[in-house]
Amino acid sequence: MKILITGAGGQLGYELQRSLAVVGEIVAVDRARCDLADPASIRAALQAARPDVVVNAAAYTAVDKAEQEPALAARVNGDGPGVLAAEARALRALVVHYSTDYVFDGAQRAPYVETDATRPCNAYGRTKLAGEQAVRAAADRHLILRTSWVYGAYGANFLKTMLRLMRERDALSVVADQFGAPTGAALIADATAHLVAQYAACAGDGFAYGTYHLAAAGRTSWADYARLIGRLARDAGVALKVPPEAIKPIGSDEYPLPARRPAHSCLDTSKLRQTFGLALPPWEQGVAQVVRLLAATMSKP
Repeated sequence: MKILITGAGGQLGYELQRSLAVVGEIVAVDRARCDLADPASIRAALQAARPDVVVNAAAYTAVDKAEQEPALAARVNGDGPGVLAAEARALRALVVHYSTDYVFDGAQRAPYVETDATRPCNAYGRTKLAGEQAVRAAADRHLILRTSWVYGAYGANFLKTMLRLMRERDALSVVADQFGAPTGAALIADATAHLVAQYAACAGDGFAYGTYHLAAAGRTSWADYARLIGRLARDAGVALKVPPEAIKPIGSDEYPLPARRPAHSCLDTSKLRQTFGLALPPWEQGVAQVVRLLAATMSKP
């Protein structure tokens, strides 16, 4: 089985190259070889690889910048995945495409299920929803995996930013009225490998295609997430200027950003777990693993 991974230079693409290597032959392409803003580039990449599975980890992920660049975000997150899916369908390949909790507006307190109404509250969420719709329309063999608050040891993310700020600043304030589930890129990649292996085992016959929610178990706020990062780093011997207890919780209105964020964006993962026999660990477990890994490279007192 040949597996094409787009977005190979990102934090999820990095982990997918590890997890999927045990499932099939990997062809990993970055934006230079497969630019989702360029339909010709997408078609060329798929025709060159002729994969059995396409795993699309490429995306425009700058949530605030998308408010100023909605057309570019729409090409990458909305139009590009549709072109990718159409090419994959011509090859009879499975498409695995990642989406986001930001397709929901966050007004609902209960975790969102896959059939809940999508009402994005920012440009990024709207473009990711357009990508979902394009993939569904273009390819019958697809998995759309919505996830949330992605982080990892590789690439830029909230966890690494908090570690840096706690070491550099004298004070730190973090939003405390937005809730979700931090989900490790490694967990997403490992779950993806499990799904692709199941697809390979049945050669696609009777496979449960569709849209699923994939996120770590539990929920937290950004402020409590940051405090846990700080406690774990301190326990690992990292020198912090701002101790976790000193992180100040603030409201979203005290930290205005160009893009509005959903207040509650927890995802109900029951469908994924029951359909594919997956167990999704608590969000704290993955955070601890990444903090310990990063702490090993940091200065100690």
